[in-house]
Amino acid sequence: MLGGDEFISSPPRKTVRFGGTLTDILLKYDKGETTDFELLKHQLSDPDIKDAQIINWLHEFRASVAYLTKELEQLVSILLKLPWLRRSREVVEEYLGFLGNLVSAQTVHLRPCLRMIVSHFVPPRITIREDDVDISDSDDDDENLSENFNTCHRALQTVARYVPSTPQFLMPILVENFPFINKSERTLVSTPQQDIEDAEETANNSDSEEKSTEEGLFDMEEDEERKGNKVVSSSSDRMAHPLAERLDILMTILFSYIKDVCHVDGKLDINNTKDLYRDLVSVFDKLILPTHASCHVQYFMFYICSFKLGLAEAFLDHLWKKLHDPNNPSVIRQTAGSYIGSFLARAKFIPVVTVKACLDLLVNWMHKYIDNQDTGANAYCDVALHGPFYSTCQAVFYTLIFRHKQLLDGNLRKGLSYLQSLNFERIVMCQLNPLKICIPSVVNLFAAITRKYQLVFCYTIIERNNRQFIPVVRSGTGGDLVQTCTNPLDSFFPFDPYMLKRSKKTIDPLYQFWEELSAEDLENLKKPIKKGTSEDEDDDFLKGETPQNDGVVGIAPNSYESNTRSPVSSIGSPPDCYVPYPQ
Repeated sequence: MLGGDEFISSPPRKTVRFGGTLTDILLKYDKGETTDFELLKHQLSDPDIKDAQIINWLHEFRASVAYLTKELEQLVSILLKLPWLRRSREVVEEYLGFLGNLVSAQTVHLRPCLRMIVSHFVPPRITIREDDVDISDSDDDDENLSENFNTCHRALQTVARYVPSTPQFLMPILVENFPFINKSERTLVSTPQQDIEDAEETANNSDSEEKSTEEGLFDMEEDEERKGNKVVSSSSDRMAHPLAERLDILMTILFSYIKDVCHVDGKLDINNTKDLYRDLVSVFDKLILPTHASCHVQYFMFYICSFKLGLAEAFLDHLWKKLHDPNNPSVIRQTAGSYIGSFLARAKFIPVVTVKACLDLLVNWMHKYIDNQDTGANAYCDVALHGPFYSTCQAVFYTLIFRHKQLLDGNLRKGLSYLQSLNFERIVMCQLNPLKICIPSVVNLFAAITRKYQLVFCYTIIERNNRQFIPVVRSGTGGDLVQTCTNPLDSFFPFDPYMLKRSKKTIDPLYQFWEELSAEDLENLKKPIKKGTSEDEDDDFLKGETPQNDGVVGIAPNSYESNTRSPVSSIGSPPDCYVPYPQ
């Protein structure tokens, strides 16, 4: 028996068929004689075709690929539909040899060949019939599924060997054939695994390595807010919603892939990590950043940035360039601001020195913006005119809420001096009035913290802004008054708590949860620090431990919530707490 490579490279045996050779049939067809040609198509389309027949025909087709021009694409289509994958080894090897000969001689058929191979990555379905009625179309649990996938990978390798440009044609086909989100978990697990392997095998030097898998994941995110090829999980790790469960599985696969690529023999491989980072940033810019309120898929950037501080700083720099570039659409700039604030607040692996550097950059830009706008014709509160400015303000306020203890830790006097140098008072008091636009929960906590440390007194402006809103009754039968708009920016925090149970185990160790305020902390927020107080007397608040929020109630303000939202629906975020105004 010949080995696989020897079999493919061996010359085809000449086999004569009734009515003449295949070459004779094709020449007759070219002259207009179609009888033998139609008989040929009929035999190739026979569902009961035998292995020996397939092998004999493929022998002849390998010798006649020069005749299989675009005019015979219907015949090529029939050949590509031959049931070769689940046949004997001889049939499989002969078919792989045919594919290599076909694409090397007739590259016009490259796309159909790739589509045929990729289609086999989605497991087939079986139909059970009773009295001519379909009663089942469940997925076929094929025990040879893994072997079939390996054979398909060999087919792709064969094609890529003869056509070096295969990757640029393969990637769009992988995207196009990604299974619909309502497919079974097994199908949704198998397909992206094969897509990733294809990308590695055929596009190691391609800039679109991750595109196919990530687009499939992202499509699911828009619609929803392993042993072998089967998903193994305990009932406690399963999501209640089926689409969330499938997204959870896919995110687990993606995180595992990122880790495997970036680590070689248990150590971080810098070159592999940089290459993958560039690919993921490209996916982020194209798919994630332009889409509003994505909940989970963007965490692939959070995860890869945790491997090395330089990656996190590069990602922040990338977002900063998006934010301050006036040539970008306003909505992209605003979203970039939301990502910066949420990333600085939630990424436990970002040190205080990096947080300070980012705050300096953002606050300096805000002051320059105020210099240019605060005295001109546009010096008034308007989201349409100043959206990126308000988004930056909210990012800074949000970062301060999460990071103020770390900024002040160790040396309270030095920390206060740094925060005073940011000159929040000028930002809050400017004509653009950012406190009116930012989400109320962020404003309330920012006001309480800055009052405690006597950085700025916000409550007068907050009360004035509240009087400008017209409250409405919650329901027709009466009830509490609520503001008509509590999120004019329609903003969100991309790295709000990760809710997918299975894949969150990867994120949680890297994630800064909101520490619930104790009664003592809430009381302390009402008491400003007196100037001239010694550092030792003031360190109690900073050094005090507040309970970790391990599933405790909290509220994350985003575009779908206001300060009236029920606290049951989010975990690990700042509560929309009410800190009484000082009397």
